[in-house]
Amino acid sequence: MDNYINKFLIYLDTERKFSLRTIEAYRHDLGKFSSFMRSIQKTEISEVTRADIGSFISSLTKSAGVTKARKLSTIKSFFNYLAQADVLESNPATHVIAPKISQREASYLNSEEYQRLMQTVRDVATPYFWQRDLAIVTIFLHTGIRLSELVSLTLDSFDLSERKIVIHGKGDKERTIPLNDEVALVIEKYLTKRPSVSNNSLFVSKLGTGLSGRSVYHLIKRYLEKAGIKKEKLGVHSLRHSFGASLLNKKVNLVVIQELLGHTKLETTRRYLHVNQDELRTAVDTLVFKK
Repeated sequence: MDNYINKFLIYLDTERKFSLRTIEAYRHDLGKFSSFMRSIQKTEISEVTRADIGSFISSLTKSAGVTKARKLSTIKSFFNYLAQADVLESNPATHVIAPKISQREASYLNSEEYQRLMQTVRDVATPYFWQRDLAIVTIFLHTGIRLSELVSLTLDSFDLSERKIVIHGKGDKERTIPLNDEVALVIEKYLTKRPSVSNNSLFVSKLGTGLSGRSVYHLIKRYLEKAGIKKEKLGVHSLRHSFGASLLNKKVNLVVIQELLGHTKLETTRRYLHVNQDELRTAVDTLVFKK
């Protein structure tokens, strides 16, 4: 089985152009599945049954529903690949039902919290990193890009004269996001303070190396904590939620939000942006037809 897993990962890299981070996630999930199959004395890919896959998902008792769903999605992609390559006569993952995922309200910042976070960065950032950190937080909140997309930004990603940024997202898909004046200005100011290093990464450390995702993750968590903003699972992704939620509150078309966030499916955007019962009630109450 491991031989087929390796071929699948190579396919994701060379044919699908998936990011290294995504491929590593696939490797991890399929490694867990392979270990489970060995534990039940099955090592051949042809021996895997629908029941085996279901048993593996059920064995993940300490994992949240979203984690189980992700692992099942990985397994389905793997077996779809094998079926298309004629390795298997039938696909054992086809009819395995995904676990239910609880629909929790997305954690995002309201207007007051947004202002508080920005002010916190201005107040507590060290002078050396002040302009850099302000630019990072501003870009997150005004473009909705992912953490992996932010750390991949280079000096060539921006066209400040045209007020736009080119993002290379999941699956190496490219999208262009317009920049408002606030973002363009904060980037221009940061570039005047950015260390003169050979590294082409937009955001660099004091040593001149590109910032890692882990570094930015902890940076944002620190500023959120310093700002006293406490919500469930609040972190870098919350800033992406904040961008999407702000657009939704301003009545921006959901298809436009989908394009800006880089979602392949509109359904992903619908799940991503929580709509509460009060908003549903308000929408229904507007449907008043006079005779």
